[in-house]
Amino acid sequence: MDSFEFNKVIGALLGTVFVVFSIAIISDSIFAAPVPEKPGFAIEVAEAEAGGEAAGGAEAVSIATLLASANAEAGATVFKKCAACHTTENGGANKVGPNLWNVVNRPIASHEGFAYSTPMKDFAQGGSVVWDYDHLDHFLNSPKGYIKGTAMGFAGVKKPDERANLIAYLRTLSDSPAPLPTAEATPAAATGETPPAEGASAPAEAAPAAPAEAPAAPAETAPAAPAEQAPAAPAEPAPAQ
Repeated sequence: MDSFEFNKVIGALLGTVFVVFSIAIISDSIFAAPVPEKPGFAIEVAEAEAGGEAAGGAEAVSIATLLASANAEAGATVFKKCAACHTTENGGANKVGPNLWNVVNRPIASHEGFAYSTPMKDFAQGGSVVWDYDHLDHFLNSPKGYIKGTAMGFAGVKKPDERANLIAYLRTLSDSPAPLPTAEATPAAATGETPPAEGASAPAEAAPAAPAEAPAAPAETAPAAPAEQAPAAPAEPAPAQ
């Protein structure tokens, strides 16, 4: 192939490439769909709170119910997640977090010698709020979700049974463990209905009164038949005397 033929082939290829790119550029300019600076509408999806349940989910079991069957020994194993920041001995030193001896029902942000964050102090309301079972349950589920701005960086214990076991273990960190919370009231008590005493018979239902008998129909009196009178015998003429 001489140079002239070669130049024609190269020219044809370059021309083809030029045409293809030109068509692509023109198509982009004609059918371009720029992204609007502000969308026409936004779809907002409500997010469940940290540790919370999605709307329509099953109702959460109360901590009082969970503690009734909680295992403190299993909770000691769960506490290994917390051991890097907290001590548990009576009179133990504060670390990244305060010592947790006798923490159940202790006023929040009150342990001596520990520098609590401002959000934690505000939540404590001057010591009037204590670490009862309910507060411990919510806080250990999601520390930053329950007390906004707390310095505690722990992600939380998300499984309710593990959290109950942990709280049961924290309860044992005391010379006199706090009493367990009472379970929820029965449905009957919640609705204000008083269940019948055992052995009490159910109230007898009054039997419906028998319908009154219809009054007897008056006896029909047959009309008396008219008395038949015998026809009077014709008077016989008296004999002549």
